[in-house]
Amino acid sequence: MAPEDTLDLDFSRYPGGIALWGSVPAVYDTTNKPIDRGIHVHARLEKGGEKVVDRTYRKLRIPLAKDLLSDGWAEVDEIDAINYMVSAVFGFQTITVNCTYCGFPHLDRDWFAVHAHRRHQCHGCGKQFSDNGPGVGNPLATVRHMLGAQKPKLVPAKKKVTFKQRDFPGGVQIWGSNPAILWTSTRAEEDGIHVHAFKTADEEMPSGLDDTFTEVVIDGMVLDATHVRAFMAQSAMPHLEGRVLDLVCPGCGDHHFDEGEHAFTPHIEHRCGSCGLCFCARGQMKKTIANPFAGVRHALAKLAPNPLRNDKLGLRPETI
Repeated sequence: MAPEDTLDLDFSRYPGGIALWGSVPAVYDTTNKPIDRGIHVHARLEKGGEKVVDRTYRKLRIPLAKDLLSDGWAEVDEIDAINYMVSAVFGFQTITVNCTYCGFPHLDRDWFAVHAHRRHQCHGCGKQFSDNGPGVGNPLATVRHMLGAQKPKLVPAKKKVTFKQRDFPGGVQIWGSNPAILWTSTRAEEDGIHVHAFKTADEEMPSGLDDTFTEVVIDGMVLDATHVRAFMAQSAMPHLEGRVLDLVCPGCGDHHFDEGEHAFTPHIEHRCGSCGLCFCARGQMKKTIANPFAGVRHALAKLAPNPLRNDKLGLRPETI
């Protein structure tokens, strides 16, 4: 890891507010920008002022003494942040879990990030241990508690946007919004679809669009924020690779969207939310998850001035 990928983040230097998110590659990306993964940081010197920090890091160090014997720094790792995002999108609250043998802070990844369980395998000593009750472990739960993090206040984004990709030859990036790991601002966090649009390929920051929108229409196609958000989390779970598809009901022709547990559990039979018909995915892959955005992104790519990227996090699948 390069030194510039780590940030020593002193909260006292940014009284205007700090926000941290788990960051993953854009669900739609036709730019030439570096892959985004880790902890995305916003920091302001003044309330309502310009962001003086707006970048993704692979590790954060926060001056925060856990006890009298600690060195006074709490670390936030990119893998912790990514799995926190996955858990949060699917409604799982993470808790502090430490190995009962070696004390190593435990992180539940991939499948385990969306299934509460009591039995864990330590990533430190390798032993299996049991916690007091079922839950999803993430070291960020401890950091959030020590920093006094509150439950995020989410409000729908106010802005709407309609555009054509040809107007932004530098490319377009799209993410679903997700609850911040930490949000110190007094204003509510916006919920919607985050869009970057670049007028040229050589600009570092998007001069066209850089905002969160409640409604996004690109080349006449309406994006659904719930679908985009779910696809982002699904794409960060390596055991789901190749299983998230755009499935069309053979009865009524509607595009099916799996919700609840079905949104992160591949299954054979799908029940159409419109007509109630039960159907299966065509092809060799039998256990699948339906998300219409899987089809929307390919439809958008046909009209894009640049090729669609398919960046992977390269994480190892972890499942039972």
